[in-house]
This record gives sequence, C-alpha cells and structure tokens, in this order.
Amino acid sequence: MVYDDARIDYVKKHLEVLADAIADGVNVKGYFLWSLMDVFSRSNGYEKRYDLFYVDFETQERYPKKSACWCKKIVQTREIR
Repeated sequence: MVYDDARIDYVKKHLEVLADAIADGVNVKGYFLWSLMDVFSRSNGYEKRYDLFYVDFETQERYPKKSACWCKKIVQTREIR
C-alpha cells in the first residue's frame, strides 16, 4: 500500500472548508479529486502520482493507496475524520 498521508491531509482540509461553507448556507453540489488513479500528465509525464489508486504502468495493475481507504470510510460514514 502507498502511504500518502499528505494527500489525505490535503483533501481533509478541503472537505472541512466545504463542510463549514455548507453550515453557512452555501449550496455546495460536490467535490472532485483530480483523478481516480494515477495518470499521465503533460507536464510531469508518469513521474508524479496524483490520486487514489497507484498504477504500475508496466503491468497496468492498480493498487489502492491509503487515501482510497480513507475516502471509502468518508463515503460510508459521511464523517470527515
């Protein structure tokens, strides 16, 4: 498993701000991550890993990162932890 705690912290902070905005009456419709899995980027090629699933570009195997498990818990519990 890829331990991407920095990504979890980043997304958590954004979700907390969105929760505050909703509490203040803002009509928030959704939140989108960059991508479900690692992708090719024009600026970074295959070097920078962006999202919830690690992709082995040699075999095309996909593996959930720690952030994927964390996001799953948020969806299931509807609580930001």
